Amino acid sequence: MVDRLIYANRYEVEREIARGGMADVSLARDTKLNRAVAIKVLSPQLSRDPTFVQRFRAEAQSAAKLNHPNIVAVYDWGQEDGTSFIVMEHVEGKTLRDLAAAEGPLMPERIAEIGAEIALALSFAHHAGVVHRDVKPGNVLVTPEGQVKVTDFGIAQADGAASGLTRTGAVMGTATYFSPEQAQGLPVDGRSDIYSLGIVLYELIAGTPPFAADNSIAVASQHVRDSLPSLSTRMPGVPVDLERIVAMCLAKSPSERYQSADELRADLLRFRRHEPVVAGPVTAHVAVISDATTALPVLVSSNATTRAAPVTGKGPLVMVIVLLVALVAVVGALILSQLGGSKGVARVEVPLVIGEPVKVATANLKAKGFSVVIKRKANDTVPEGLVVGQNPEAGTKADAKSAIELIVSDGVGKVRMPDVDGELFEDAEKKLADLGLEVLRTDEESEDVVAGTVIRTDPAAGTKLAEGSAVTVVVSAGPAPTPVPNVVGETEFNATQMLARAGFIVERSTAASDTVPSGAVISTSPAAGQPASKESTIKIVVSTGPEQATVPNVVSQSQATATNTLTSAGFNVVVVQVASTAPNAGKVITQNPAGGTAVPNGSSVTITVGTGPPPTTTTTV
Repeated sequence: MVDRLIYANRYEVEREIARGGMADVSLARDTKLNRAVAIKVLSPQLSRDPTFVQRFRAEAQSAAKLNHPNIVAVYDWGQEDGTSFIVMEHVEGKTLRDLAAAEGPLMPERIAEIGAEIALALSFAHHAGVVHRDVKPGNVLVTPEGQVKVTDFGIAQADGAASGLTRTGAVMGTATYFSPEQAQGLPVDGRSDIYSLGIVLYELIAGTPPFAADNSIAVASQHVRDSLPSLSTRMPGVPVDLERIVAMCLAKSPSERYQSADELRADLLRFRRHEPVVAGPVTAHVAVISDATTALPVLVSSNATTRAAPVTGKGPLVMVIVLLVALVAVVGALILSQLGGSKGVARVEVPLVIGEPVKVATANLKAKGFSVVIKRKANDTVPEGLVVGQNPEAGTKADAKSAIELIVSDGVGKVRMPDVDGELFEDAEKKLADLGLEVLRTDEESEDVVAGTVIRTDPAAGTKLAEGSAVTVVVSAGPAPTPVPNVVGETEFNATQMLARAGFIVERSTAASDTVPSGAVISTSPAAGQPASKESTIKIVVSTGPEQATVPNVVSQSQATATNTLTSAGFNVVVVQVASTAPNAGKVITQNPAGGTAVPNGSSVTITVGTGPPPTTTTTV
């Protein structure tokens, strides 16, 4: 049962559909759009593992861009209450595995039809740059009308990618359907999906997959090393052309398979139309192991028959000549192989040591006269100490005493990547360096994470790494710069509001201005239009109006002294004379503005100066 009934206040769970080790799938109803959906919920314990959360997110991101009738649509992805979920198209029907179990062996034409539809879905994904990486019967749905839909792009990666979830040798997928390159943790492309689809077709025909063992490591090893069991032996009567198609899908080397899902689909459709197929005779292919190849025994189809050439009168003589020529060729080849080394050094056949413990492999090679160079590499699918690759390849001839390079599994990485998300870079760097990891810093703008703080790491927390591995630490550079709004001339209140809405902090200062009214903004720093980080400080200068000066008190001073005092202080002087009594003659009686008043610098001050009593008028009679 699911832990809750509604997700994202929108998806109401109705009943459980399937349960898996990683996630549970339930039928739900999208209450906003009133439609049935399937909701896949990651188990709570795995939701705490960043690697699985990343895988979940990858499924949503990869599948959401794949809009095709043969691909299950992904509508939404989210996280809440400690778990993650994906919302998908709800498909009424059965998985291909359940369909095969319910209906029994399918007819060859029906198998080819299903395979062609799967190939069509893969072709669309590959053209979009997405490799599925986990094609298997459980990830193929068949509707009651017979339509085929591919689902579960949870481990999909960009074409050719060797990063993300597969970095440092980690392998995702189902071992039964691994391609050889996938089993070794090597980069994959669409041809890996073709191999996996070949396993699905083989299983639909034979009832069982070609390779099986007690554990995943053994199965993965069989994909890499073992020849393909003959389909016609397991299922007598299988059409030869269908067997050829499957065998071409299952070539060990990607270069020998169909080079695209379109090519495979075209051959399956030719088979259904009873036309000749492109796939050649059923033969074994070369096993690709860490860039080295090893020849495998040739498979002989049970449908092939060997007929002896009719014997004529010249037959015995011809046979003798052919045998003599062959004998000469063999002897010549032996002589050349022994003398063909550098400066006459003998050439020795390199034995196959892949899969052997390194000590055993080294001893076997040294017994042949070779020296050994060992390189170790972390590998999550092959136990530590076993040889996973050799160069030169087995079966070739190399100079005696020459060096044979062995690639030896170092097992699962020894260092577990810690969770440093949210920590200051300096603290995270020290923590990773103490574990022996190389730190590569990259900065990224972020609206949500404080500058200098770790946003995420690649690989993610919980990943096992070999000591000395490089780890990319993505550090927040803070929000992306935004242009400073133009607030010059605005009132201080309006300017502060405008800058705050843009995400800035405001710092105020004042200055006098003869041109900008008091209370209005004179300038900003940075200037208007310049880029600045959000939450950074923008300095504004607010006008206090013209510069002020205090008027000196000049009352009772003589006109000359008062005029000198005022002009020295920067004021203009206006003199008004009035008649006055004798004590005020020649002195300032009043001034305007009064002394002590603050007025704009350079203002005029009017002083009233007494001139003494008016002259006496004498009248003569």
